[in-house]
Amino acid sequence: MSEQNLVTVGQISAVFGVKGWLKVHSYTDPIENLLSYKRFWLEKNGQLQTVNIDAAKRHGEGLIVHIESVDDRDQAREYIRWQIKIAAEQMPDLEDGEYYWHQLQGLAVYLQDQQGEPSVLLGQIDYLLETGANDVLVIRSKNISAGNGDQEILIPYLPGDVVKSIDIDAGTMLVDWQIDE
Repeated sequence: MSEQNLVTVGQISAVFGVKGWLKVHSYTDPIENLLSYKRFWLEKNGQLQTVNIDAAKRHGEGLIVHIESVDDRDQAREYIRWQIKIAAEQMPDLEDGEYYWHQLQGLAVYLQDQQGEPSVLLGQIDYLLETGANDVLVIRSKNISAGNGDQEILIPYLPGDVVKSIDIDAGTMLVDWQIDE
């Protein structure tokens, strides 16, 4: 499986108990969606391996999983901080105009001019933040005209209001936003 076809859906955060169980921080919404995948790819420091989850459940505010053949705490400890990935084609299809975060990461973000056309390149979407009120795009900018060199620009992800258009195939997003010079 190519790294390009994999999507990060969580991270192993700690061991749980003495029988090889692991605490998992899920990036899915709701967090239980992560449990619908029984086969994971784990990645750390460029190393990729496939594991089978033979048991998983909700525990308090989080999740715990058991990897097949990992039956003690010392074995489990080796998996702490590994990223949990799944094949992108396993993810449910979305309605038109809906996007997974991983689809937005890396898009080139442009300011919209008066005619609704791209004008200034702000940078690329580095990652997104969940703030409660709305998600926030974190744009990594190296464009001097958009600010003072290499910086982060934070823009609320508000489709229709701030985010005017998204073209996944072209790798672009058009926004209506004021940049402090």
